[in-house]
Amino acid sequence: MSFHFALMTFAALPLLAAVAAQLSVVASVDLSRYAGKWYEIARLPNRFQKDCASDTTATYSLRPDGKITVVNQCVTAQGKVKSATGTARPAGTKEPNSKLKVTFFWPFSGDYWIIDLDPEYRWAMVGEPKRQYLWVLSRTPQLPEGTLDRLIARAREQGYDVSRLLRTPQSGKY
Repeated sequence: MSFHFALMTFAALPLLAAVAAQLSVVASVDLSRYAGKWYEIARLPNRFQKDCASDTTATYSLRPDGKITVVNQCVTAQGKVKSATGTARPAGTKEPNSKLKVTFFWPFSGDYWIIDLDPEYRWAMVGEPKRQYLWVLSRTPQLPEGTLDRLIARAREQGYDVSRLLRTPQSGKY
């Protein structure tokens, strides 16, 4: 084994350990307080948002059946508003309600785990256990830099590759 390979392997151990560890979620969420409009502040790149250039929002509405209607919206580089509507539900009866499953195209669903949440519900960070998806959300179009820095540090601690984070321009028009 070469010295450089050994050094690279040793340097990668903390990241590998973090990825192998269980993703932490908040203990519980008051879904009625979580409902409403959220502005995307940052995200990891993903295929279903490839056309989104700015003004990305997510609006959650509680339904009488206990599920949540999800409306995601963004503005494309061409200035067109794009939206998708889906449904969220608790991931399971033995899971905290901060672990949700979201479906936009039945029968496929994805994990939506609330991994950090302001006690006043002013911001949230959402991810999933494979750490491929991550969103930083705020009730306002802007988030104080110090708060965003703390959330990015928390995501890094949870094993996310935060070097890939994209900041979402928000005009406040939508």
